[in-house]
Amino acid sequence: MPLPFLTADRAFDTADEVALPYDDRDRWRRPYRPGPWRVGAAALLLLLASFVLFAAVIIAATATPASAGTVFAIALAGVACALRLLRMGVWVSARGLRHVSFVSTRTTAWDQVVSVRTVQQPVRWLGLPRTVQGQALVLARRGRPAESLPLLTSRNADFLGRDQLAFDRAADTVEAWAAEYGRA
Repeated sequence: MPLPFLTADRAFDTADEVALPYDDRDRWRRPYRPGPWRVGAAALLLLLASFVLFAAVIIAATATPASAGTVFAIALAGVACALRLLRMGVWVSARGLRHVSFVSTRTTAWDQVVSVRTVQQPVRWLGLPRTVQGQALVLARRGRPAESLPLLTSRNADFLGRDQLAFDRAADTVEAWAAEYGRA
């Protein structure tokens, strides 16, 4: 007797999927999973922070509390950076679209969104200055006609090393949210 609820081979993109009763559209959610490069970098940063925390404990036992506090603060900064690195990306809710970068967060209400579209253009590789040809999901906002903000790229830490289909699904999901809630 097949038990389809216990198998992973059923189709997840079926048309008969309905929103779950606890599916709160007002909560901020990322429409895709963090990529392997982002998770790997955060894991390495957390590993480094654990060694620094261990050093802070040793320093606290052998040296002055001020030096142990300094090393402890460095470890906490490493943990905060790793958590911020995992938080980066595009988040959507019924209220708008939120683009979280490492040092800033930019929220745009849906009534300010003119268009969200995928374009073929040179994009930054892993956020570094080097550019390669790729795809970008760009946001055009009302009141800023010349500026189009790239939200996602096919070569950032979320989609590098993954199938091209992962970027396409994420871009389609954000575009669907914009089509549903946008007032353009």
